[in-house]
Amino acid sequence: MKFLADENVDKPIVERLREDGHEVLYVLEMEPGISDGEIIDRANSESALLLTADKDFGELVFRQRRIVYGVVLIRLAGLPPRRKAEIVAAAIREHADELIRNFTVITPSMIRIRRQRFIDASSSPDSQNS
Repeated sequence: MKFLADENVDKPIVERLREDGHEVLYVLEMEPGISDGEIIDRANSESALLLTADKDFGELVFRQRRIVYGVVLIRLAGLPPRRKAEIVAAAIREHADELIRNFTVITPSMIRIRRQRFIDASSSPDSQNS
């Protein structure tokens, strides 16, 4: 799978996913400090799942209705980075087919996948009336 990891994602998570064969673009290595909106745009243009620990992306996706390829929100505060990497890698391995076009939250006790109807520009009412 292809991911765009926000700069707040612990490096051991990025390394572990790469070891597992995933393509991971890491904002910290590419363009640190870009805005959340730019991160969403980059993830969409790369057809990559957004991997983040920033709850603000929930606001952008659900309240502001930003279209995303998919989001994986990591809520594992207080755990050592290597343990976080193990949990995230296992969650992705077990739920890979459910991550695209959904908003997934990974916590120590559960994985919640919110199936969201993300609207493509090609399926907007304006494009259907033309």
